[in-house]
Amino acid sequence: MGSTEEKPKLASAIITAGLIAGTLDILSAFTLVFTRTGKNPIIVLNYISSAIFGKQTAYSGGALMSAIGLLMHYMIAFGWAILFFLLFPKFRLLRFNKIVVGLFYGIFVWTMMNLVLVPMTLIPPSPFNVTNAVTNVIILMVAIGLPISILASRYFSRL
Repeated sequence: MGSTEEKPKLASAIITAGLIAGTLDILSAFTLVFTRTGKNPIIVLNYISSAIFGKQTAYSGGALMSAIGLLMHYMIAFGWAILFFLLFPKFRLLRFNKIVVGLFYGIFVWTMMNLVLVPMTLIPPSPFNVTNAVTNVIILMVAIGLPISILASRYFSRL
């Protein structure tokens, strides 16, 4: 008898990775904001939407701005997942160790977000804070880098 096992679908693997990474990251951000400030964590979504709409519009735009921020957040998470899945088969180094690679990918994501992407938005620059930076790097290592690396490794090992 022949195997009827279906070849895994790349789109499904990327969607899964993006959803998991995006959800872990946003829940981490919500938790961090609430525990540090006691404020409603929805302000995280307004912060994200302020990248396009500016601070005044984003924070006074109600549920629509929060929804746009959530959509933008997941688009960014999917972007990081897509990038990793595209690079994985091209660079042997990414197959080295899914845990180590995932942790380094989280550092890469933090670096690109903070030094390249966010400065190109309407979000005003803020002073560098070592504690915040380390906390955010760790969150991206665990919430973005690890799940994307693990799921990409799992996907490509089945081919």
